[in-house]
Amino acid sequence: MTSGPPGSGVVILGAGPAGLTAAYDLSQHGVLPVVLERDAVVGGLARTVDYKGYLFDIGGHRFYTKAPFIEQIWKDVLGDDLLIRPRLSRVYYRLRFFQYPLEAMDVLKGLGLVEVLRCGASFAKAHLQPTMPEDDLAAWVTNRFGKRLFEIFFKTYTEKVWGMPATEIRADWAAQRIRGLSFSSLVRHALPWRTNGQAAVKTLTREFLYPRRGPGMLWSRMHDIVRGRGCQVELNAPVEKIYWEPGRVIAVRAGGRIYEGAHFISSLAIGDWIRLLEPAAPASLEAAANGFHYRDFLMVALIVKGGNLFPDNWIYVQDPDVTVGRVQNFNNWSPEMSPDPRHTCLGMEYFCSENDAFWNRPDREVIDFAARELAALGLAAHHLVLDGKVIRARKAYPVYDQHYQSALATVRRFVESTLPNLQLVGRNGMHRYNNQDHSMLTAICAARNILGARIDLWRLNADADYLEEGAPFMPEELSALEDTQPPVPARLAAAAGSGT
Repeated sequence: MTSGPPGSGVVILGAGPAGLTAAYDLSQHGVLPVVLERDAVVGGLARTVDYKGYLFDIGGHRFYTKAPFIEQIWKDVLGDDLLIRPRLSRVYYRLRFFQYPLEAMDVLKGLGLVEVLRCGASFAKAHLQPTMPEDDLAAWVTNRFGKRLFEIFFKTYTEKVWGMPATEIRADWAAQRIRGLSFSSLVRHALPWRTNGQAAVKTLTREFLYPRRGPGMLWSRMHDIVRGRGCQVELNAPVEKIYWEPGRVIAVRAGGRIYEGAHFISSLAIGDWIRLLEPAAPASLEAAANGFHYRDFLMVALIVKGGNLFPDNWIYVQDPDVTVGRVQNFNNWSPEMSPDPRHTCLGMEYFCSENDAFWNRPDREVIDFAARELAALGLAAHHLVLDGKVIRARKAYPVYDQHYQSALATVRRFVESTLPNLQLVGRNGMHRYNNQDHSMLTAICAARNILGARIDLWRLNADADYLEEGAPFMPEELSALEDTQPPVPARLAAAAGSGT
C-alpha cells in the first residue's frame, strides 16, 4: 500500500457538483485539496453520458438559480458555451398532450368543452366543500384545483416518482412543491391579455441556461480548471476506509492509497461513509446508517430515426397505463446533443428501486420495453428506434421517510462532537433532495469554513435568514435560492409519528 500526499491539507470525497465546487473555491484562495472520485468521470449524477457520439443528461439538469454568485460561477467556467434555452414542456394524459404552463385554448381543445365544464364544476365543489382534514397531497391539491384536474395533471407522475399513493404523501410537500400556483393563477397565466409585467410563478418559468454539450461540460471544465491550479483529482479511486479517532478524521484509503489531511469534505451518501469507518462506527451510528433510504432511477436513452420529433424539452407522463414517468428530448436541450440532425436522442425515465424486477431486467429487454412505450405514447413508431443505452443511477433521490430525521440527528451529533474536521455537503452528503445550485452553495460554505469562516451548513437548509461571517452571499440571495429547491414527500403516517 502506498501513501498519497500527507500533511495538513484538505481531502474531498466525491467529484460531483459539491466536491468539485469545494475544490474550485478553495483553489481560488490558494488551498489545493485532493479530490477522490470512485468513477472514471467527474460530475456524479450531473455528468453527461456519451454513447456513440449521442449525448444525454441523467434526469435533465436545468441550470436555473436565483443566486447570482452561483450563476456567475457557471458563466465564468463555461463562457459562451452556456446557452439560453427556451423551456417547453407538456403533460401527456389520455393520448393527448397539454402545454405546460396551461394555455386556455389548448386545454379546451385537448379536454373538450364537456370535460372543461366538469373540471370547473369539480373546482367549484372543492371550493364549497373542501376535504378536511387537509393532511395529504390528494386533499391539498383537490381543494385548490378540484379532483378532476388533480387526477389529470398531478396524481400519476408524482406517484411514479416516489412510489407511494398520493393519499400517503404529506400535504406540506404539495404546499412547497407548487407554492404560488393555483387554479386562478393558471387561468390568469392562460389569458392572452395578461400584463407583461405580471410576476411569473416559479413553476411556470419559461427559460433556463444549459451547457452546449450537457451538464457534464461544466464539471469537466471545472475539473480541468482545478487541476490546472494544482489540485490533485484522483479518478477510479473509491473510498475504502475512513480512519478516525475521537476528535478528528485522520486519513482515508482510496484506490489502495492513504490520503492524510487536516480537513475532510464528504459528498458520499451518509450510510456509505459510516460503514467505511475504521475503527467501526459506534452501534448508534451503525443503526443510523440503516435509516437512510432512496428512490433509484433508470434511464433508457433511445436513438430514434427522425429529426425534430416533437418540440418539447421534456414531457410529463400522467398516464397509469405506461410505466415511464418522463420523456426527455435532448436535441431540444441543445442541438449538439445529437451528432446527426436526422436522428433524435430521447431519454425515457423510469423511477424504481435498486434490485426490483424492472431494475434487474436485461438491458436489451429494457430498451425494447421503452421503445414500445414510446410508440404507445404516439411519439415515435417502434421500428424507428435504432439503438439504445440503459443507465442505472443508484441513490438518485433521498427519501424523507419516518426514519431519516432521527438518523440524521444522530449523524449530526456524532460529526459535531467527534469528527469536527469532517463536513458533509451536497445531495447525498446531507440527505437532501436539492438542486445542483444548492449543492454548490453547501460546498462553497464548507470551503469558506476551512478558510476561517463559521457557517452552519445545516442551517442553510432551513433558515433563509441565517448568515454568519465569511458567507459568500447575502441573506436575500440565500432566501431566493432556498425557494427554488425541490422538497421531497414524506409518508403521512411518518408525520403523525414524528409530532411535526
